[in-house]
Amino acid sequence: MVPRSQSWFCPCSCITGSSDSEQEHHQQQSNPSRPPHTGQNNGHEMSRPPAGGRKYMNGVYYPSWLVYRGKTPATLDVDNITHVFYAFIGVNEDGSLRWIDEHADAVKDVDGEKGALAALAKLKRKHPRLKTIVSIGGGTASKEFPALAASSNARERFAKEAREFCDRHGLDGIDIDWEHPKNEEQGRDYVKLLRECRRALPEPNYLLTTALPVGRYILKYIDLDAVSRIIDYINLMAYDFTGSWTKVCGNHAQLHSPGTRLQSTHSELQACGTDGVEYFLSRGFPSRKLVLGIPAYARYFPRAQGPGCSTEKAGEMDYCEIPDEWVREAVVDEGAVAAWYVDANGGKGYLTFDVPRTVHIKARFAMQRGLGGLFYWTGTGDKGEGLSLVAAGRRGLESS
Repeated sequence: MVPRSQSWFCPCSCITGSSDSEQEHHQQQSNPSRPPHTGQNNGHEMSRPPAGGRKYMNGVYYPSWLVYRGKTPATLDVDNITHVFYAFIGVNEDGSLRWIDEHADAVKDVDGEKGALAALAKLKRKHPRLKTIVSIGGGTASKEFPALAASSNARERFAKEAREFCDRHGLDGIDIDWEHPKNEEQGRDYVKLLRECRRALPEPNYLLTTALPVGRYILKYIDLDAVSRIIDYINLMAYDFTGSWTKVCGNHAQLHSPGTRLQSTHSELQACGTDGVEYFLSRGFPSRKLVLGIPAYARYFPRAQGPGCSTEKAGEMDYCEIPDEWVREAVVDEGAVAAWYVDANGGKGYLTFDVPRTVHIKARFAMQRGLGGLFYWTGTGDKGEGLSLVAAGRRGLESS
């Protein structure tokens, strides 16, 4: 998911840009031709450490526009990945699906196949354990959702076409990335849409996930108890807590609020991943269905030398574009579970991003709180094994 300039909490929006991060989900009979997915989640479970041997999600979003930069599905680190969320397919208000970039999705030569979707299917054939999910919507392709979700005919058409799309492209399910329901009526329609999708995409043969922010200003409109009975996972976008839209800069993806004088002066810097997790759990949401988001990109502030400074000319860059030396020398605040580096001479100023150490701590937090795992925006924004965030997350989730 991609950061947005208009919202603190969104995972995947833009369709074009210079970095991965700038691009900004009547019960039917199971289809016997489709093997059931593993790790299905039914019922409610309060937060508790999982039993030994439990499998966690360590998923990544793959934005299709990256084929133009040579970052094809074959470049994903599948040894450390359990799920790939293909971003994005668009929707119309009548519920029909639409291409956002048909050339990238279905025409361009990608890994010896026609389009990135076929290349992803090829990757799955080579690695059958890999779960592949199409993400529908995104930050710049969500405006149709309110009208769609308000119409029973449009909801039914959407769910039907989503299932057909999965079957046609060999996908395991869909991810609804509606950013975001903005009032109680839209919140009710959101649940209706998810329910219709589950009817058309019954478990255990299909996965149904959705992406939501940590912000209570959005979550308050959604019946999380109802959602928990429908979906397999919620991808919690625990990043973009600071940027050009905040008065001053701070930690972009902190797990905990540092509770310093700076945070008390600038309340917008108090946002953190734990707040979102605890909000869900306090409402009885099953912890194993909650997946914590990790950004594989940095936010930088050229006019800043640390937290609390100006956000003028703020930008972002993929984690893989950050010099290795900066990653190794980054200051790690283990209390907030955040990292930063100050580029005094190169023009980036204060950079805030995750490093392998912070991701490992977040993975341990996910295990301790009984969460379903981690996801990353994006898988292609990561570095190689030595400094890989995705690999650090996998190791953290597998450690005892």
